[in-house]
Amino acid sequence: MSELYRNIGEYSKALDFYEKSYQIREKSLPPNHPDLATSYNSTGGVYYCISEYSKALEFFEKSHQIREKSLPSNHPNLAQSYNNIALVYNTMGDYPKALEFYKKSHKIYDKALPPNHPNFATSYNNIGLTYNNMGDYSKALEFYEKSHQIREKALPPNHPDLAQSYNNIGGVYNNMGDYSKALEFCEKSHEIIEKSLSPNLPDLATSYNNIGFVYNNMGDYSKALEFYENSHQIREKALPPNHPDLAQSYNNIGGVYQNMGDYSKAIEFYERSHQIKEIALPPNHPDVATSYNNIGGVYNNMGDYSKALEFHDKSNKIFQKSVPSNHPDLATSYNNIGLVYDYSKALEFCEKSHAVREKALPPNHTDMAQSYNSIGLVYSDMGDYSKALEFYEKSHKIYDKALPPNYPDLALSYNNIGGVYNNMGDYSKALEFYEKSRQMREKTLPSNHPNLATSCNNIGGVYADMGDYSKALEFYEKSHKIYDKAMPSNHPDLAISYNNIGGVYADMGDYLKALEFYEKSYQIREKALPPNHPGLAISYDNIGKVYDNMGDYSKALEFYEKAHKIYEKALPPNHPDLALSYNNIGGVYNNMGDYLEALEFYEKSHEITEKSLSPNLPDLATSYNNIGVTYNNMGDYSKALEFFEKSYQIREKALPPNHPHVAGSHLSFAVCYERMGDYAAALKALQNAFQIQQQAFQEGNPAFASTYSWLGRVYRNMKDYSKALDNFEKCLAIYLKTLPENHPYLALTYSNIGDVHRLMGNYEKALTFHQKALNIQENVQCNSLECATTYINLGETYREMKDYSTGLTYYQKGLEIREKKLPKNHSDLA
Repeated sequence: MSELYRNIGEYSKALDFYEKSYQIREKSLPPNHPDLATSYNSTGGVYYCISEYSKALEFFEKSHQIREKSLPSNHPNLAQSYNNIALVYNTMGDYPKALEFYKKSHKIYDKALPPNHPNFATSYNNIGLTYNNMGDYSKALEFYEKSHQIREKALPPNHPDLAQSYNNIGGVYNNMGDYSKALEFCEKSHEIIEKSLSPNLPDLATSYNNIGFVYNNMGDYSKALEFYENSHQIREKALPPNHPDLAQSYNNIGGVYQNMGDYSKAIEFYERSHQIKEIALPPNHPDVATSYNNIGGVYNNMGDYSKALEFHDKSNKIFQKSVPSNHPDLATSYNNIGLVYDYSKALEFCEKSHAVREKALPPNHTDMAQSYNSIGLVYSDMGDYSKALEFYEKSHKIYDKALPPNYPDLALSYNNIGGVYNNMGDYSKALEFYEKSRQMREKTLPSNHPNLATSCNNIGGVYADMGDYSKALEFYEKSHKIYDKAMPSNHPDLAISYNNIGGVYADMGDYLKALEFYEKSYQIREKALPPNHPGLAISYDNIGKVYDNMGDYSKALEFYEKAHKIYEKALPPNHPDLALSYNNIGGVYNNMGDYLEALEFYEKSHEITEKSLSPNLPDLATSYNNIGVTYNNMGDYSKALEFFEKSYQIREKALPPNHPHVAGSHLSFAVCYERMGDYAAALKALQNAFQIQQQAFQEGNPAFASTYSWLGRVYRNMKDYSKALDNFEKCLAIYLKTLPENHPYLALTYSNIGDVHRLMGNYEKALTFHQKALNIQENVQCNSLECATTYINLGETYREMKDYSTGLTYYQKGLEIREKKLPKNHSDLA
């Protein structure tokens, strides 16, 4: 009876009968009788099944003590005892202990059994399993293959143990990221099971499940779903409705839907899985904790952070009660809570997680690398890039030693290091590491794997930051093609892809194209995400930014405010994205000339940034800089300089000396000094910016164009018109090479060149360049206030040519735009 209840997953009933059995034997048999050992062993087995590992260990050790006294030292039952104790230690994550007991078991088999005995194969298999759990895949493969060789000789070709052997080898290849090999061995296993079993048996379900797992890792989600559903159908027929294996099926299907971005379906299946676990398992079973963790992960993806935290917290409380303090699952749990909390909390929990792993695992275990990686990720999010690099490199050293050369986690490691270098403005280093990551992924992954798309996407991002928009577009489109083939049409990653392409078109000044791609991104997010998801807010933000660049400030404000409402509902009050939202709204008011409103929103943004970040972070520097820009526009130059200086000091400490943001600080100083009429100081600041840009960028990068443009303005104000013209023409040469022919920046540059020619008395040339500017501004969606400036410049040129009626016409056109677009007290209306 007890065996039957155990087999059908009715563990409480099984335990009841086993306990009755050993209580009878305790009374009726001598204390060292082998049957009593068998009873204790069986009871330990049930406690193991319900994850009461300390109880399982207690009964397995009782059984072992009897066998040690009553049996010869090389008896196979003694080996089985060692084996069971090892099994518990393995499950508890104490792998060195597990290995110690598995090896004791193996020594007995070595003496007691012939070399090709099936138990010998099981012993090699168990040692392989422990090495697999320790992340030592070459050792795992070595022992799994030894096990397999014995089984091949000792067993008939369709024996289920041979199928298990193929499956285990396939599992290691899967862990190593060699998915084609993994699939080959899992399919060999499946063929044996199909031939040797009836079509509804649980082992066949497990086989389908394993193949589904490999397809899931390959990013082939439709195939994964197909095999997971095959597995589920068998289990539904063969097992009672509350069997834990059915819960696993629902869980796996939920995982695929989560990867596909169908979060409502994912939640549905994870909750079905959870309902079974709640009925079938004790309340503190680690599988119940895993269930809460999975649901929390989906809520995190959906941007519902309070819900995510609620479920991760439930998971953590169970793990704290059910597993040892140094168990890797507890580390993962701390890590998950950390990544949902604010950064200081995230760091605290990730470090707790790391401390747990440090006690439980060997120093080169891949979970230790994952731990360093998580800490690096938090530092990266905090903008502390040197710290992030330190931890990512620690992680990478472990992966480099522990993993095969093309393993996916190694590719991820290169990718993360590339990301930090990109944030530090070291674009050549960023490209080097992103390329290493991409090359690995190209060797090990199918051509349409989403991780390959991520690689192309990251490389595209670096080129976009470098101002090489054609290259950026090339890689973003490569990424998009992969996502298009690999993902369902409403997958959030496809929305990100459209978003990135839209961003490049926005940088190129092709605002209509940018809007087209941003709206495609928005449509996907609207269908795939809940109404208050931060991803939707990002779409609103991006559309708002395009309208902002086009000078349509009322539209920009409308979209920025839509984004802000979502952020307010979805995020904690000190979240950095909320600060960014206030910043965007402040920027629009600044562009509209409503400087007091701009200052109010910039200060709200700054308040959040100050609370949520450490005082030396780049985002805090940006915040100070934006407040400085507003004071500069208000004509309060001493205040502007004060905030520019605060921004500069942070950037100088937090960033490498040649970071483009440090050059940006010098440019801010230059603009302020230019407004103050301190042209010598402005020139010095511009030269500082230029020297940094020379080290950070290749010649001809668009970043130089802005510096040349400001040099031109300063020299124009100093009445050194030949130098002014020289710099404006250098700016124009860069824009002509890097931007589309109708980009608004080209129009501004033509207008500046026209103004210098006017000041030099070359009125015909001045008119030619102003007209070139106007041809762009009147025919392309751009900032209408820039068009107004060109009209005013044309009016001024005609006035100096004494063509007063034409001059008046252009002045009136310019004034009409400014009156519509600017507040009544704006200085440009004076």
